Amino acid sequence: MTEESHRSSAAEIPVTSNGDLDQSPETLFQRDSYPSGPGALNLSESCVTSSNFASTTEGIIESGPYKGSASLPASPVTPVAPSSAVASRLARSSSDSQAEKGAMNTEPKSDAVVLSDDLKSPTMEKLDLVRKWSINTYKCTRQILSEKLGRGSRTVDLELEAQIEVLRDNKRKYQNVIKLAQTLSGQLSQIMQTQRQLGDAFADLSLKSPELHEEFGFNADTQKLLSKNGDTLLGAINSFISSVNTLVDKTIEDTLVNIKQYEFARVEYDAYRTDLEELNLGPRDATTMPKIELSQQQFQIHREKYERMRNDVSVKLKFLEENKVKVLHNQLILFHNAIAAYYAGNQQQLEQTLKQFHIKLKMPGGDSPSWLEEH
Repeated sequence: MTEESHRSSAAEIPVTSNGDLDQSPETLFQRDSYPSGPGALNLSESCVTSSNFASTTEGIIESGPYKGSASLPASPVTPVAPSSAVASRLARSSSDSQAEKGAMNTEPKSDAVVLSDDLKSPTMEKLDLVRKWSINTYKCTRQILSEKLGRGSRTVDLELEAQIEVLRDNKRKYQNVIKLAQTLSGQLSQIMQTQRQLGDAFADLSLKSPELHEEFGFNADTQKLLSKNGDTLLGAINSFISSVNTLVDKTIEDTLVNIKQYEFARVEYDAYRTDLEELNLGPRDATTMPKIELSQQQFQIHREKYERMRNDVSVKLKFLEENKVKVLHNQLILFHNAIAAYYAGNQQQLEQTLKQFHIKLKMPGGDSPSWLEEH
């Protein structure tokens, strides 16, 4: 009977709808009214299985021993142990989350784009060139403005500057000579055309006027001879114009291009020299010393460039002077002898002058070579 009473008391342990022990005062009073003995059921070892919970989760509720008085009840600790199905779902979800984290950690590493030196170097070189060009342009512009305003100093090579000025003045004068020679050539060409037409008219009248046949014939021959000599003179004048034009537009112009490069190098040299002088006048500390050293290096580079360009221009001017004297000497002799022989009526001397300078006249209608001559 005792065992049945204990079993009935253990079987009547009240449980709430959430699966917890009922801790109401009435229940506690009924639980404390049963004495505990050696054969009594220990509540710490009893297990109640709940299968009618509102949720579908299955679990085993472990009830611990009650500690405390009936007046101040304490909440017993009721840990819930998940079943095998819940544990498998939790394990599967945790493995999925770890896999996602691992994928997130590995994806940036696999998709990371690292630029090699070959890809970065062209862009960096372009940016560096633009930066250097901007700094150099600013310094040169400031130097030019300061020189025009009379505030900056400039390096001057008196001997070289005088030679350059003479060259530019000679170029202007040679261009004027070419222009006048071209005008003379055009006017002579018109005269030659008029003389040919006049000669044809005299020849026609010589045939139609028997009484004046000889007189018209003499004038026709004279105009034709003058026209022929005029063509020879035009050949000499055109050769003179072509040679002087080549001297001015090719040889002198090439030297002037080098002179412009020399002048730009001089501006760069003065600009960096001015910067170095300004830095040397300022304080010398840990901040300014690197700037002074860099400015000293740039100054030395542009100084060497300026000196190299100055030497190149000096050599160019020397060779140009020798070539100019040689070309103009021959062309001036040609021009003089041709003009003198033409107005003296010395046809033989005029033709000899052209042979002396290897000038070939273009025959009328022979401007364009035939197909056989081209091939």
